[in-house]
Amino acid sequence: MLRLRIVFMGSADLAIPGFTALLNQPDFEIAALVTQPDRARGRDLKVEFSPIKKVATEAGIPVLQPLKSRDPKFLEELSAFDPALLVVIAFGQILPQTVLDLPQFGSLNVHTSLLPKYRGAAPIQWAVYNGEAETGVTLMQMDAGLDTGPIVAMEKTPILPSDNGQTLHDRLGQMGAALLLKSVPDYCAGKIQPHPQPAEGSTYASKINKEHGRVDWSRGAEQIWNQIRAFNPWPGTFTSAEINGAQALLKIWAAEVLEQDPGNSGARSGSVVSASKAGIDVVCGFRLLRILTVQKEGGKRLSAEQFLTGNKLALGTVLGEGFTVN
Repeated sequence: MLRLRIVFMGSADLAIPGFTALLNQPDFEIAALVTQPDRARGRDLKVEFSPIKKVATEAGIPVLQPLKSRDPKFLEELSAFDPALLVVIAFGQILPQTVLDLPQFGSLNVHTSLLPKYRGAAPIQWAVYNGEAETGVTLMQMDAGLDTGPIVAMEKTPILPSDNGQTLHDRLGQMGAALLLKSVPDYCAGKIQPHPQPAEGSTYASKINKEHGRVDWSRGAEQIWNQIRAFNPWPGTFTSAEINGAQALLKIWAAEVLEQDPGNSGARSGSVVSASKAGIDVVCGFRLLRILTVQKEGGKRLSAEQFLTGNKLALGTVLGEGFTVN
């Protein structure tokens, strides 16, 4: 039996489980990795290989890094590998139809949502942010649209209260890898017939920026709790407070929702009504949010009790005033 010759396209860490799974499966041959060009990283802006490029290089897999996937030279280089299938996970560029149609079996993409919901750049974070009860991974045939291709297979998973953007990212990465191993052989054998995505229910998951992490305390406590979970680890969820007589930027890493105390019903949103070893209780548009883990700009991540030991936070302080994002 001939091994299925695959060119894998991926750049983000999310792609590593799928790449590694195919690499270690004897029925598949990874002919090449296509990934984004090397970029400067860290404070010293040193150019480093991405983690997935390191995996490929150590395994002796050729690596292509086109600036633009529409470059005719790239298409020529890709064609030379004669792939039977193109597998794409978090590559980071829109692929032209000439690339998608090159392999015998076309191109498959693993997308981390239950399509057609959350098409676009950040499906994991927005599913948590919006309080979804479940999400999953979709294996789809790629077409010229943005995550609009026919569905080959799908797996679901609940979004747990303990989940955040990172834990869900890691779980979906593993689920996507397992879905590839289970579905690709049957797909290429013609045993799976892709079906169009439903016409109704599509949503868009826009790219995230730092401003998305800013807390609006007029929103409900559960909404802010979801925001904290969704944007952990990046961009983090931010607010500000007067600490020791000066404005300071705070990043909130963990919190819980409390029932609204009738005694605080008239307090302004963002007001600190309790600051103790149990946590920092803040008035929201609905209910109270108890901050459990916080980090002052330039400082370490601390429990609320540890933070309050060296930082005076007066009751009645309104969080979020004078907030800026650099």
